[in-house]
Amino acid sequence: MEGAGYRVVFEKGGVYLHTSAKKHQDPDSLIAGVVRIVEKDSDVLLHWVPVEEAGDSTQILFSKKDVSGGDSCTSEEEPTFDPGYEPDWAVISTVRPQSRHLEPTRGAEPSSPRGSWAFSVSLGELKSIRRSKPGLSWAYLVLVTQAGGSLPALHFHRGGTRALLRVLSRYLLLASSPQDPRLYLVFPHDSSALSSSFHHLQLFDQDSSNVVSRFLQDPYSTTFSSFSRVTNFFRGALQPHLEGASPDLLPPPDDEPEPGFEVISCVELGPRPAVERTPPLTEEEWAQHVGPEGRLQQVPVLKARIFSGGLSPVLRREAWKFLLGYLSWEGSAEEHKAHVRKKTDEYFRMKLQWKSVSPEQERRNSLLHGYRSLIERDVSRTDRTNKFYEGPENPGLGLLNDILLTYCMYHFDLGYVQGMSDLLSPILYVIQNEVDAFWCFCGFMELVHGNFEESQETMKRQLGQLLLLLRVLDPQLCDFLDSQDSGSLCFCFRWLLIWFKREFPFPDVLRLWEVLWTGLPGPNLHLLVACAILDMERDTLMLSGFGSNEILKHINELTMKLSVEDVLTRAEALYRQLTACPELPHNVQEVLGLVPPAEPQSPSPPTSPLPLSPTRAPPAPPPPEDTAPQPDSSLEILPEEEEEESAES
Repeated sequence: MEGAGYRVVFEKGGVYLHTSAKKHQDPDSLIAGVVRIVEKDSDVLLHWVPVEEAGDSTQILFSKKDVSGGDSCTSEEEPTFDPGYEPDWAVISTVRPQSRHLEPTRGAEPSSPRGSWAFSVSLGELKSIRRSKPGLSWAYLVLVTQAGGSLPALHFHRGGTRALLRVLSRYLLLASSPQDPRLYLVFPHDSSALSSSFHHLQLFDQDSSNVVSRFLQDPYSTTFSSFSRVTNFFRGALQPHLEGASPDLLPPPDDEPEPGFEVISCVELGPRPAVERTPPLTEEEWAQHVGPEGRLQQVPVLKARIFSGGLSPVLRREAWKFLLGYLSWEGSAEEHKAHVRKKTDEYFRMKLQWKSVSPEQERRNSLLHGYRSLIERDVSRTDRTNKFYEGPENPGLGLLNDILLTYCMYHFDLGYVQGMSDLLSPILYVIQNEVDAFWCFCGFMELVHGNFEESQETMKRQLGQLLLLLRVLDPQLCDFLDSQDSGSLCFCFRWLLIWFKREFPFPDVLRLWEVLWTGLPGPNLHLLVACAILDMERDTLMLSGFGSNEILKHINELTMKLSVEDVLTRAEALYRQLTACPELPHNVQEVLGLVPPAEPQSPSPPTSPLPLSPTRAPPAPPPPEDTAPQPDSSLEILPEEEEEESAES
């Protein structure tokens, strides 16, 4: 977009001001607008204008530099802008909208109430840019001027901070502050300014003017050759990212990437290795690992074998009890029998708690009544096309209902949340015993119960970790998704919530889950499964010109069209490619389980969600008690031959 004396080089809509004016009745009002980067004469300006005035490009108020350097012209009648954010924002001075010498163009309406919030600032007047804390809420940026005041925070409701920062990097150098990893210091493309800036940041022990000259002529060869400290600085200066500017400027370990903010890594991955999966583990191979007294031997080897090929369908009923922590890998056959007797008695005591509630009592127990209604509704539509659950008055549906209601008695705090029936259905299909299926389900929920907590902190963390992995594996795909307002990866939410239950055919879900339950090759393999799916669809997404709606539609249409073996093969290859990189960022190593996660700086509240870690074993069963054998009173469902045949296919 060009006009007389100016050229718009960047424009992004959906950028809001969250205003809090003392004389307004609505302190949380939102003002939608457009942010632009404009080249005007010999200056470059950043301009924000409300959406009601943004339709005509001529309605832009360009500011001239205020040579007086003061704001004495500010009227006392103007409302004070107060961002109202977290306490650490106190280090940024909040100022009234400065009354600048404006050069209004034709059609401008500065008297408009919303138009009074419009502002324009020369890039040369910027001192720093502060980004929002990591999270999945709207990302925002705050521009701080050389005078020490801050402009109103720009909230990007539809993404776009990456694109804005990339354009700004054409005109400015952005360097991570040594004191605050969320603050980026702004420097012009000028050798003398850079030299003084290096001295201010204490990046060099000697004069750096020669380094700056060489850098401006040939930035990459100079930067990445012998000046390691310069390298680390310019990695942050040219492209703002969360890893910081140098090893001694790393952000806190829990500072994870967020949607809407650029996280650029200079990591160069090597070639992706070829991976071949093996056939499923057979009964004969399993029997070779059963030692005296029925104890399993060489368990790590056995788990590795399950990871590389999965289980044969006839083995699942027994092996899943170990994978889900119901039976101990180290226990003997007699110990397992005693443990099952104890757990059977415990299950029916909990089941009796809700079974003994009369209809009159339930009318006065809104929580139990709500759980029962939600479970009945979800069970009635769970896997009804599967032969095991099809047809009216199917006994499998009754078992789903009873197990889920009993889980509400087992886990009072969590109760039942929509989606749990999807996790129980395959377990009951394989185990085909009410008690055993319940305790296996509890083992699975021990891994993923954070997904269903009301705070959704676990889901937010996983989406952030997924974005981090994808940024290292395929930054171009991340840039494309962000340009289409899909950079938050929210279309992957269902994948992570119920572990791809609705993305693969039913037999493939069984294979996928038993591989994930091994905890190999490290925690969070399910995130690499998501990366593998996106990698497989990369060309389709990027070459088809999809927008955000088309991307969501395409992802949803992948349901039941994916091959689990292809996805697992690619996920393992991605893992090997990442772990072979000698310069893998520390936070990526934490996600992959290569290094232990950093301890939090302050103790976490007891109600905080547990991290999703498939390698975390459920609590060890208590020692067996010398109790008399009890009959198994749970409902046993004998498998049919055609069901096993369908599972094998």
